Amino acid sequence: MQGVRIDLISEERLSKMPSMEKIRLILDRVREGTIIILESGLSPEEQSSLIEMTMQEILPDGFSGIEIESYPSRQKSGGVLSRFVRGESEHRRLTVIGPANQLRMIKRDRDLISAWISSR
Repeated sequence: MQGVRIDLISEERLSKMPSMEKIRLILDRVREGTIIILESGLSPEEQSSLIEMTMQEILPDGFSGIEIESYPSRQKSGGVLSRFVRGESEHRRLTVIGPANQLRMIKRDRDLISAWISSR
């Protein structure tokens, strides 16, 4: 069957996984050509680790990397200082991740992500 596989991963499933397990799950599936949509997104630290691990796995005639886009985080009352004091970490909302050679982000704003997906 031809086409594009899209996996939608719930916030509930992600919340039960340690950071490295999330990153490995995402990277393994994207390497297979799957587009991943995360309901709750990744923390800034997890997103940095994902990008770092992706850079280590890029091959000239193989894996070309990832394309990643998220909605901005929800604005919480109180600003940065109160989040620091309360210990809240800033999470992204819905996140779209896919192979760089198949996924092109066209537009993103506060409540819309438009992407073009090719079947290779």
